[in-house]
Amino acid sequence: MSGYQSYEVGSASVQDPMPDVEGADVTRTARSFWLREPGSGEIRSADLPDPGPGEVLVRTLVSGVSRGTEALVFRGGVPESQYAVMRAPFQEGDFPGPVKYGYLNVGRVESGPADLLGRTVFCLHPHQTAYVVPAEAVAVVPDDVPARRAVLAGPVETAVNALWDARPVLGDRVAVVGAGMVGLCVARLLALLPGADVTVVDTESSRAEVAEAFGARFSRPGEAADDLDVVIHASGTAAGLQTSLDMLAADGVVTDLSWYGDAPVELTLGGRFHSARLGIRASQVGEIGESRRGRRTPADRMALALRLLADPVFDLLLTGESDFAELPEVMSKLATGSMPALCHTITYLAADGPGDAR
Repeated sequence: MSGYQSYEVGSASVQDPMPDVEGADVTRTARSFWLREPGSGEIRSADLPDPGPGEVLVRTLVSGVSRGTEALVFRGGVPESQYAVMRAPFQEGDFPGPVKYGYLNVGRVESGPADLLGRTVFCLHPHQTAYVVPAEAVAVVPDDVPARRAVLAGPVETAVNALWDARPVLGDRVAVVGAGMVGLCVARLLALLPGADVTVVDTESSRAEVAEAFGARFSRPGEAADDLDVVIHASGTAAGLQTSLDMLAADGVVTDLSWYGDAPVELTLGGRFHSARLGIRASQVGEIGESRRGRRTPADRMALALRLLADPVFDLLLTGESDFAELPEVMSKLATGSMPALCHTITYLAADGPGDAR
C-alpha cells in the first residue's frame, strides 16, 4: 500500500485529551505509535499545530492494522532500496526506525471547513489520537458505513485498483490466491461480477467460512481448478505466486498484489511458463490502474471504495480489537503471528475522552 501522494503536515506525534469546545485557547497534544527500532514499538507524545486555512483537525475514532505491510515494517523488512517508495503519506521518521507508520485511520473532524466539521472521515494517517492534515487528504465516510468498517477503505481501494489492472469480465473463471485482508476484499468485488466463478485459495482452511460468505468457494493449493481466465495473487509468498502461475490458462497474466519486502522470491519457470506464454504483472495502489488512468482520480477511487463498504459482509474481516495503549504489544504479536488476525482494529475512546465509534 505504498506510493500514495504525500502531504507536508509538520511535526505531530501526540498525547493528551483535546477539549470539545470550539476555539478553546489551549495547547493541543496527542499520542502516536512509533516503531522505535525493528521489533520494538512505543507511544510518543508531541504538540499538534493549529489547523490553518484548508486544513482539518481530526480526532481518531478507530484505526486498523494493515497486517502484511505493517508487520513487515515492524520486523525491519523494508529493503533500503525501497525506503522512499514505501513511505506512507503522513509518515514521520525513516526506515528502519524510529518511524511512525500506518494508513488506515477513521476519525471525526473537530475543526476545519464548514462542510467537513463534525463529519466522520477516512485518512491515510498512522495510528495517532488526533492529527492536522490538509482537508483534501480526508474522505467523508458515507452515513451507512460504520466507522470501524470504514478502516477497510484502504484494502478495498487496493482491491478496486486490482480489478482495474486485471480486467475480469462477466462469466470469467477467477481465483484469488491468498485469503488475507486484501485478497478477501478482491474476492468480494470479483463475486459481484455477473456469472463470475470465484475461488479463494489459501493454506489456512479457517478462511473458508469468510470466503464463502463473500460469494466465493474455498480451496487449498493443489486442489483448485486450473486453466483459469484470471488469477490475482495476494499471499505475499513465493509459493503463492507459483500456485497462481500453475492455475492460469495459456496466454494469461497473474496480477500480483503482494509486497515481498527483502524476502527473495524463487519460482520454477522451466515448466509451462514459456510454452503457455504466461506473464506476471504488478498491481500497485500508488497509481490508478492502467485501464482507468486519466479518467479516474485517487479521490474517485477512494470514494468508490467507501461506497462499497456499505455492504455489511465486510465486517467479517474485522477479527480483533484493542485499545490504543496496547498497540506496542499488539503490533509485536501481529508481527510474530502469535495473534492471528485479518484486520485488527485499534480504539481510541479511552485515549481521548468521549466519542462514538458507531
